[in-house]
Amino acid sequence: MNRVMACGGRMPAPVCLIENDDSGNLLVRKEGKDILDGINEPVVVVSVVGLYRTGKSYLMNRLAGQQSGFALGSTIESKTKGIWIWCVPHPSKKGHTLVLLDTEGLGDVQKGDEKHDTWIFCLAVLLSSTLVYNSLGVIDNTALEKLHYVTELTENIRVKANPSKDEDESSEFMRVFPSFVWSVRDFTLELKIADKPITSDEYLERSLKLKTGTSPQTVRFNLPRQCLRNFFAVRKCFVFPRPASAGDMRKMEKLTDEDLEPEFLQQANTFCDYIYNCAEPKTLSGGREVTGIALGNLAEVYVEAIRSGKVPCLENAVVSLAEIQNGRAVEEAMELYMKEMFERTQLPMDPKDLSDVHQMAENKAVELFITMSFNDNEQTHQQDLMGKICNNYQEMCYQNQDEFTRQCEAVLRDVFETLENDISAGLYMKHGGYREYKDTLKLLTDEYRAATRSKLMSQEVLSTYLKAKEDVGKMILQSDLSLGAAEHAREVERLKNEVLEQRQRSLEEHNRLQAQAFQDMQRTHDEHVNQLMHQMEREQERLRRDNERVLDAKLKEREALLTQGFQKNADHMQGEIDSLKREMIKEDASKPSTLSKVLDGIGTAAAFVLPGFVPKAIGAGLSFISRLF
Repeated sequence: MNRVMACGGRMPAPVCLIENDDSGNLLVRKEGKDILDGINEPVVVVSVVGLYRTGKSYLMNRLAGQQSGFALGSTIESKTKGIWIWCVPHPSKKGHTLVLLDTEGLGDVQKGDEKHDTWIFCLAVLLSSTLVYNSLGVIDNTALEKLHYVTELTENIRVKANPSKDEDESSEFMRVFPSFVWSVRDFTLELKIADKPITSDEYLERSLKLKTGTSPQTVRFNLPRQCLRNFFAVRKCFVFPRPASAGDMRKMEKLTDEDLEPEFLQQANTFCDYIYNCAEPKTLSGGREVTGIALGNLAEVYVEAIRSGKVPCLENAVVSLAEIQNGRAVEEAMELYMKEMFERTQLPMDPKDLSDVHQMAENKAVELFITMSFNDNEQTHQQDLMGKICNNYQEMCYQNQDEFTRQCEAVLRDVFETLENDISAGLYMKHGGYREYKDTLKLLTDEYRAATRSKLMSQEVLSTYLKAKEDVGKMILQSDLSLGAAEHAREVERLKNEVLEQRQRSLEEHNRLQAQAFQDMQRTHDEHVNQLMHQMEREQERLRRDNERVLDAKLKEREALLTQGFQKNADHMQGEIDSLKREMIKEDASKPSTLSKVLDGIGTAAAFVLPGFVPKAIGAGLSFISRLF
């Protein structure tokens, strides 16, 4: 997989993302999809559409900061076919990638496929966060009629799979549609009305004014204007004079800034600054930001819907995206966790050091999961990740214990080998043999403790060994006739107490391990909650901004309708405004319950995982005495 962007690199040149197969059906190119699969950060997606041979590709090259890249042409032939992609590090938004989509020119007479053009336009709308429409000359009725694709959006795109009849469709489209930038090339008029200067934005809005009346001609005149006003909350306009002479225009790729007309260069720089600073990251419903990986998957979902004769639906796309991404998010997060653990651990190691490595690896894994996952509303996949990380870490803790156990067993073998040989030879089965056995056992026990003082499991290994030697000590004691009855009884009690004391040391060692385990799992819970809450806060903030953007657009539209004498339309718009306000209040009210649901979900997962995460039971797996000597 191409990971050029994952490490902040730059694509050397654009690649094709969507093209036609031999049967004329759209398909997603693997090369372009692989590029997007390497981008784990949010993307700002800027697409350019417009009639062929209007200079769309030049603007995209400037946005990429390059003289050439997207194909430019100096003949009447359309150069760009399908949709091409160029991903570059965002020049002003740290941690974001700027994704530039250059689309096939619309209205190519050689192609003559209106439906194909419609789908290219729809895909540009669906995939981008800012849509640049490029045209030549002026914004007049002819220019707006050529933008008839915007009037077909509701026929070719659905926001919800089963919308209700009384639902405000324009609000839904406004939330998910990109901002709209009209780029007017080769503009030769003065921006003045009645000798008063106006801005290019005012020029656009004046061009979108509606006519009163109900005649077919008026309805046809108003339709593209209404669609632009109702679907795109943010509208911007830039007018560009001719960049150079007709002769120089044929070699635009070779022209430097010094060769361009100063006024054109100034407008081009202003345009780029606006895109860099104002174009928002791509989001879907709920304010969820889209990464490069998600964008590639979205392209496949939308293209597959078109290929199968269906209308692309954003709600269905979110469901499909969740199915595709969440399982993969768990897999890649686990791969990252295991890679970090493998590279940074060398068993055996101090449990605290192992815990610190685990925390660092887990933080990275959870961050990756949160970035990649999508619409995991029930936290099902996040709980799955939590369980997998817990199991993996628990297994590594067991392996760490086993490694320490093997080391302690080896030390114990070396230290007690002489004692074991003497026991086997029966050297202690004699008059005064018990005292000799007791002194030797104490001496060797102190030697073992000194050698394994810093090693985990040393107390457990010794406890198991002394417990096994309890009966041997009693047997030697019974055979030693030099001890009186009272002394014999005291020694029996002493042997028993020594075993219990060592058992207590082993329990304390176990308790320390258990406390570390629960501390680790509590940190796991906290890390999952913190990262998820941070993600939810970002999404809710973006949703709030989207709602306010739509509300502001509708308030301005109502004011414009009233000013232009469309009282009935203004009243209808007021109804949409009231509905949107009620929805925003409802969303604010639902935040606490959503938060509670999230915490309950993660808490339930933690309650399921935590009790199972304890060190190995004392004595379990440590029946090693038989293999020691």
